[in-house]
This record gives sequence, structure tokens and C-alpha cells, in this order.
Amino acid sequence: MSSLVENELVRKDMAILQADMVIREVKEVAAAGSSREKILHAAAEGIRKAGPPYTSVYCYMLDTDGVELVLEAFAGRPTEHTKIKVGNGVCGMAVALGLDQNVPDVSAFSGYIACNLYTLSELVVLIRRTDGSIIGQIDIDSDHPDPFTSQEHASVRLVADALGALL
Repeated sequence: MSSLVENELVRKDMAILQADMVIREVKEVAAAGSSREKILHAAAEGIRKAGPPYTSVYCYMLDTDGVELVLEAFAGRPTEHTKIKVGNGVCGMAVALGLDQNVPDVSAFSGYIACNLYTLSELVVLIRRTDGSIIGQIDIDSDHPDPFTSQEHASVRLVADALGALL
């Protein structure tokens, strides 16, 4: 069996994020007057609860100077990377380029900043205000190689867009 076919078979066994459920939860938390950190935690936990390939979900927000990403909430494995300079690693490059990043094999990414030894792939989706300005990102680590389909990316994008409108 080819590796492409094997990968598609693995993907069928993995979750497809139900963005509408996560967005509903995030909006409920926001409507209760919760802090930004609690709103972001609801998003991270909601995404992670979908199961594989969502191993760990981190929500980083840009500092007031726009030069550093600061970890504000996460669900999954803790990380020592609580601050990441714009331009460094997958997260920093996403902001520097203004583009979401889907990295199917983190070992092939030059300048990769490893949160742990188990992460094989990463998806970073930018959080933007309604005017398009970047305010943060959802960073997803997976213990599976190349698991993030365009459908998964689009689902996380919906959550990020909801956060951008709420925060």
C-alpha cells in the first residue's frame, strides 16, 4: 500500500473538528463576561476534545509591540515556549508571513522550535480582527504525520475567525 493511501486511511480514523460546536462554546464563555484567557482556553479545549490529530492546542496572542507571541491558553501538553519572537519557528513565521502554516513533517521545517519529542506535524491558524490585523494564533501540535486536511484547516479557520470577532 502506498504511503499516500495509508495516510488517507489513518485520516479517516481521526476526528474532523466540529467548528460550530467549538464556536458555540466560545461564544457562551464570552457572553458570560469571561476574560480573554478563559475564552481562548475554551477554544483550545474545544478543539483538543475533538481527539486525534489534535494532540495539543496552544493560543498565542501578539504582545502590544507586535514583536512577540505570548502563550495565553492551552489544552494538552504543557510547553516551555511561553514567548516566541515573530519570525522564529512555525508560529513566528506564520505571523511574519501573514499566512497560516500547515507543516506535515516538523523535522523538515528549518528553524522548527520543538515543544516536545512526540510532535510530528503542526498547524498554525492566525487569529485576525475583522479589519484583517493579526492579533494571535491557534497552534496545533499532532503526534501524527501529515494529518491536517484542507477540511481540518478550514474548520480551525472558522474558530479563529470567531475568536477574532470576539476578542
